[in-house]
Amino acid sequence: MLSKRIIVCLDVKDGKTTKGIKFKDNIEVGDPVEMAKKYYQEGADEIVFYDITASAEHRGIMIDVVRRTAERIFIPFSVGGGIKSVEDMRQVLLAGAEKVSVNTAAVLNPKLIYEGAKAFGSQCIVLGMDVKKVEPSSKIPSGYEVWIKGGRQPMGIDAVWWAKEAENLGAGEICLNSIDADGTKEGYELTITRMIAEAVNIPVIASGGAGHPEHLYQVLTEGKADAALIASMVHYGMYTIKEIKDYLAKKGVKVRTKW
Repeated sequence: MLSKRIIVCLDVKDGKTTKGIKFKDNIEVGDPVEMAKKYYQEGADEIVFYDITASAEHRGIMIDVVRRTAERIFIPFSVGGGIKSVEDMRQVLLAGAEKVSVNTAAVLNPKLIYEGAKAFGSQCIVLGMDVKKVEPSSKIPSGYEVWIKGGRQPMGIDAVWWAKEAENLGAGEICLNSIDADGTKEGYELTITRMIAEAVNIPVIASGGAGHPEHLYQVLTEGKADAALIASMVHYGMYTIKEIKDYLAKKGVKVRTKW
């Protein structure tokens, strides 16, 4: 059995790590480079760095922050936000990231997934998905709709369909974020996580809503996720990564405990 991964998410705006609720009211919580180093030392399996306003502000990602972070951590490091071309991907990977995450740009230009996978391999391409629960319809049969531009624009695209399409195009992993659950600390959106995990053959990272180790246990078992993304739980000192992993291990979830 593969170990389930605990991934710490750093949402970055204007060079600082921020945290909001349902993609709104973000407040600064620290320096992303120092925070990444701290979580690496505490036992995080991966770090995800999102430049959360790059797409909405129509600008590129902050390569200097990527480079400085990559110099300090020695675990897989994924970067997203404002990546619109294969050249953007190349710059991020050359700066030290192992993976690139595409979200808005991939929805607007799905060929980007194929081109990125062809250039760098599927293992480097993560599809970021921001989804919201809606009334099921013929257009959105799953009842979960894809949104872009940091949760600002609905696209009328079914989340399960888009996950399968991205896999077909060459995505090696999906990071599924529930806008409804984001920052609430009330638990992950288990239904859509399980639906997508069952629909694709690539790893699914659950994101949005973690507030207690039990929430990670639920999404990694009932939700069938391969990894769980956390932010508020550790940013605000509610739990350490060791405490979370110890809890999961006691519940029978295989996690990496030595590093």
